[in-house]
Amino acid sequence: MGLRENAAAAAGRTLSTDELLDELEAERSGPARDPMADYEPGEGDPEMVPVHLAWLRVRKEIRAIAKGEQYNAAGTRYNFRGVDTVVNTFGPVTLKHGISIFPVDVDATYRDTTTSKGNKMRECTVTVSWMVMGPKGDTLPALLKSQGEALDSADKGTAKAQSVALRVLLLSAGLTPTHDKDPDASHVERGNDAPTRSAESYRDEILDLKTSQGRLQQIGYELGNLRMLNRQVQNETGEMETLDSLGRRIYSERAGGGQ
Repeated sequence: MGLRENAAAAAGRTLSTDELLDELEAERSGPARDPMADYEPGEGDPEMVPVHLAWLRVRKEIRAIAKGEQYNAAGTRYNFRGVDTVVNTFGPVTLKHGISIFPVDVDATYRDTTTSKGNKMRECTVTVSWMVMGPKGDTLPALLKSQGEALDSADKGTAKAQSVALRVLLLSAGLTPTHDKDPDASHVERGNDAPTRSAESYRDEILDLKTSQGRLQQIGYELGNLRMLNRQVQNETGEMETLDSLGRRIYSERAGGGQ
């Protein structure tokens, strides 16, 4: 009941239908109510910053995702960053900073094809429009688009293609490099080898309480590429432990403790 209707009721009369409609229209055309006006931050809620700043914080924390997975079949071999690896890395960091990503439109096309062995397959290509929303409910000024393509012999082609499109979005919008090196490390000076990172520096980063779970996963991929997983270092208790064992243990401890 509006102010006019309350006043009319107090005066012992009722408003006409036209008067009620006028009041409703006046309320609708009034200043928009700020949805954050009555918000009270809860424990563990992200900082209420604009979406572009929250996304920048995600990028700063992700830093890099190495190509730690390998495809090796039919004489073809290459390293890549799989969908699960990318989503598992971005997932906890976007949650921490209050970033939500929604698919708002999916345009899919299909065609039937066959493999070199004659097996029937269905190819799906999708173009997905994404909305990136920040902790305050604001969104990036334009929808982001990415494409994905997948082959499947059953009914999973569309889901696979959309997963690929999500990976493309996260890596491209995040400008995510494949390694976490100082750019100067690739500078070649005559007579000197490019510097390599020591096992002890990785140990220190693993033990640092500020190192996120996503970064711990990335360190594991980097150590695998550098063949340093079995390198032994002195852990926080003074005992010798491999970097692989140390990283897995610290990751499990922090995941179990909710850090």
